[in-house]
Amino acid sequence: MKTLISSKTFCLSLTSLCVLASTDSLHAEDWHYSVKGGAASVPRYSGSDERVVTPLLGGEIVSPYGVFLDTSRGLGWQSEWGNLALSTYVGPSQTRKDRQSTLGGSDDLKGMGSIKSRAQLGVSASYTLGAVVLGATAEHALKKSDDNHDTDSAYSRLELSVSTRLYEGDYGSLDGSLNSQFGNADYMRTWYGVSDAQAARSRFRAHDTHGGLVSRGANLTWAVPINDQTEFSTVLAVQHLSKEAADSPIVEQRLQTSLAGQVKYSF
Repeated sequence: MKTLISSKTFCLSLTSLCVLASTDSLHAEDWHYSVKGGAASVPRYSGSDERVVTPLLGGEIVSPYGVFLDTSRGLGWQSEWGNLALSTYVGPSQTRKDRQSTLGGSDDLKGMGSIKSRAQLGVSASYTLGAVVLGATAEHALKKSDDNHDTDSAYSRLELSVSTRLYEGDYGSLDGSLNSQFGNADYMRTWYGVSDAQAARSRFRAHDTHGGLVSRGANLTWAVPINDQTEFSTVLAVQHLSKEAADSPIVEQRLQTSLAGQVKYSF
């Protein structure tokens, strides 16, 4: 799986979807705003056996025409047609520091080089089939200008998911989902590979990777409304790294867990 979706394809998708959106889908009642805050306990990096507690702060603005600005996704457009929901967006990609900080990273990665944020193009779709929601998200991170082959190459990832509501009642709602994540060769090399140059600077042996399955996982989301505008939610996420990722010398623990709690206020 050399490249899941090229950057040109993403750009054409973003332009075409905005132009071809039907008139009916553009009508909405009002602007929507939300802010959220909380904290999460997560691994210091994918494969780490150390944890860090990080703050969760963010917000979202959605216009009557489906255009949104979201701190987690970036700037994009979304719409629904019956049971089908679709969004396209451009925003910052994930990062990984080769030194320990309050927001992640680890001194264990010293010499590996930091994976810096760059522009990322994304397309996300979901289809509701009775009580089940099928989802797919494809993202393509663009190449950094300095183009360090080990940490700055363009890469692509794909996530497939299936989710359903497990409970809804006096104690809020509980949603469960299963997911599988895939990465192309550049994604696997960036996040799990160790080049000869990196091996010479770090404590790790050189390790080649190939594109394919990254992980399989499950999420549980419990949401409790506090009032009409405020909601508290907590998310337990579990990821089991595939053999291709787990064979990397940087991976110290194959089973990765995250726990987050936050309050969201909408107006």
